[in-house]
Amino acid sequence: MFRSRGQFVSSWQTRFSRQWKLEFHTAPAGLRQDVFHAQAEDLSSASLLSTFKTPTREPQTLTEKIVQRHSVGLLKDKVVRSGDYVTISPSRCMTHDNSWPVALKFRSIGASKIHRPSQVVMTLDHDVQNTSETNLTKYRRIEDFARGQGVDFYPAGRGIGHQIMVEEGYAWPGTLAVASDSHSNMYGGVACLGTPVVRTDAASIWATGRTWWQVPPVAQVMLLGSLPKGVTGKDVIVALCGLFNHDEVLNHAIEFTGSEETLRSLGVDDRLAIANMTTEWGALSGLFPLDGVLQSWLRSKAHAAGQQSLLASEGHSRFTQARLDELFANPVSADRGAKYSKRLYLNLSTLSPHVSGPNSVKVVTPISELEKEELKIDKAYLVSCTNSRASDIAAAARVFKEAAESQAQGCAAQVADGVQFYIAAASQLEQRAAEEAGDWQTLLRAGARPLPAGCGPCIGLGTGLLEPGEVGISASNRNFKGRMGSTEAKAYLASPEVVAASALSGKICGPGWYEKPTDVDHVLRGFGEGHTGTDRVMSVQDGLEQLVAQADSIVQGAEMAVLGKSEPTQTQARAATTEILPGFPEKIQGTIVFCDADNINTDGIYPGKYTYQDNVSVSQMAQVCMSNYDPSFSSIAQAGDVLVAGYNFGCGSSREQAATAILAKKISLVVAGSFGNIFSRNSINNGLMGVEVPRLIGRLREVFGSTPTQDTTSEAVTEPSGNRESLDSPPSSSPSTINAVGIDKASPSSTTRTDWTFTWDIRQSMIYVREGKDGPTWEQRVGELPANVQEIIAQGGLEKWVRKELDGQGGKTPDVI
Repeated sequence: MFRSRGQFVSSWQTRFSRQWKLEFHTAPAGLRQDVFHAQAEDLSSASLLSTFKTPTREPQTLTEKIVQRHSVGLLKDKVVRSGDYVTISPSRCMTHDNSWPVALKFRSIGASKIHRPSQVVMTLDHDVQNTSETNLTKYRRIEDFARGQGVDFYPAGRGIGHQIMVEEGYAWPGTLAVASDSHSNMYGGVACLGTPVVRTDAASIWATGRTWWQVPPVAQVMLLGSLPKGVTGKDVIVALCGLFNHDEVLNHAIEFTGSEETLRSLGVDDRLAIANMTTEWGALSGLFPLDGVLQSWLRSKAHAAGQQSLLASEGHSRFTQARLDELFANPVSADRGAKYSKRLYLNLSTLSPHVSGPNSVKVVTPISELEKEELKIDKAYLVSCTNSRASDIAAAARVFKEAAESQAQGCAAQVADGVQFYIAAASQLEQRAAEEAGDWQTLLRAGARPLPAGCGPCIGLGTGLLEPGEVGISASNRNFKGRMGSTEAKAYLASPEVVAASALSGKICGPGWYEKPTDVDHVLRGFGEGHTGTDRVMSVQDGLEQLVAQADSIVQGAEMAVLGKSEPTQTQARAATTEILPGFPEKIQGTIVFCDADNINTDGIYPGKYTYQDNVSVSQMAQVCMSNYDPSFSSIAQAGDVLVAGYNFGCGSSREQAATAILAKKISLVVAGSFGNIFSRNSINNGLMGVEVPRLIGRLREVFGSTPTQDTTSEAVTEPSGNRESLDSPPSSSPSTINAVGIDKASPSSTTRTDWTFTWDIRQSMIYVREGKDGPTWEQRVGELPANVQEIIAQGGLEKWVRKELDGQGGKTPDVI
């Protein structure tokens, strides 16, 4: 949100005009204020310096090139860079079960006709097991709306939206596709820049074809070596989430690179799984290049499309040999010498099968070590858009086939007694392929329980959820506490073959396919490019310190070059006042309610089981606000309080209710060490204010928490040891506090109502903290709250602001944003 130090650019300082047209604002670094600094938090990128001039021929990353292609209203010769605020016109915009809430927003802003129907795709995939009349009515409304608007529509049971986007060719290499769902990162597996938007953004795209976006800092992840036998793409991303678990890529765009040999070891299905879970790694996108592997996959899709019409879909016309010829003749790729904010590397040859959890993607353990624990399981899941394609189902079936071959003739291997094994294909097409291969039937004969193609247990909806005290292992993407059922259950993530082997044996184990190289004793990874020498031996912490030092040097040098100083003095800061719109409060003040945890995700703020219930009242939202994080929060927090939390607050899914539930609790201001990107966007779009004050988090933890004080002298964000297990992640930066079996050694109180007060002087861009009735008071400069942001907040959010603007234009939909 708003930050104490001027660094990149303001999320809304770049003028979001009354005509909805974003204009570029270039100013000296020391004068530019932040709204959501976490959207561009790494300043080691040379793109910081590019904000002082307009380059014309400097090399671009693949992300920047794709965004350039989909940006409208750019100034002549403008080259898109990380940190820029642009008006984007994505090639596709997908919505799922939230299509009806988006439609209501669309109508509430005064729009009636979707601007470009071919841009929009609607799928029903989340709550497909729910046959209540309420849900069926909502589904009928969505279908009727889609048919009436002339957009492509896929009914419940057809498949998960992200899988449909890929298999139907909506997610096309070199294009930008968005979805009102956080796992749109998956499109990067087919070289399509996929990134999430929130519901209000989706309504804006429906109405105008466009919305706003800030180009994130871009991180390059270099993959070295080749995957060993028995190691999968799921193991790659599980390892990356756990081995780089200090928010190294938080709110970054990721570009995966590697040699031809390395990339040849990663099939498209592996890439889709990796790109999908870059969301859990904290990234806004995960992009693979258009290489020979992807070209072969696309050719096979075009060949299949030319041979037959699958189901009743007309979408396969998107896969044509002529279109591929044009794509391959003019591929888009990163320029040589492109500037990345940071570089990480992982040597695939040194990787073994890994398991994530319990209840966190940031805690990972090699399967060889976890097997020694003999952890019994109650449920196993081969579901979700991450790993339930035909190849994944085949891998799971192979486990049971090999087990049957080792038994007496004619005896089929069975799921272990006391274990429930649920399977759901990513789509009907993937299930059909698995049935044609006989793999689906193999799993059914083994005792697996089939579910319709959809999200189901992955999002905590439908049959087979985890009950209190149970242990589950899943091939899905999230194992947040309470995500797949009870908050008193433990959830692990692994590859399809590990899930199947665990279901077969009744305890977490692998199928025995991994062949460990003789010269490997640990996973090689780090910062840099992975060359021999310093890069290879550089630890993660050393890399963080180096990047922070480099960032500080760049910031200070740039500020001194432009302003002759590195920081404005307090006197100068106070002299620069912010314009306050009539009726907007000059100050906001309240008692601090402290939630001492990092990575409190949107499930923790607003439970997923309420997300797709459209009849939840404001009072009910207030009652369940933060209930998955702390059931006692509702009775502790009071109207007018200031909610203060740790770092990366609001990570996870794109649900807007994470912001509106806090507002329902009559809390208008959230303070955190940092915010998740989607939550930041949702907050402004819904009128919730927020400001980032890392120093306050450190002081509160010194006084009220059992966690060590966060280092607020640099931009490094590390979870404190002893941090309470939050819904997103246990204290991964200090593995000693929680082990793979799920024993939490330190658990301070969840919510503390303090006697401290927090005051935000908006006119002076200052915050004041009084540490108790008779305690000391300290102050700190924060980012400016520009007048245009005040206007949006004052109107109650972007939706109401847009409606006001449309009313002022006689109800006409703006041509530009």
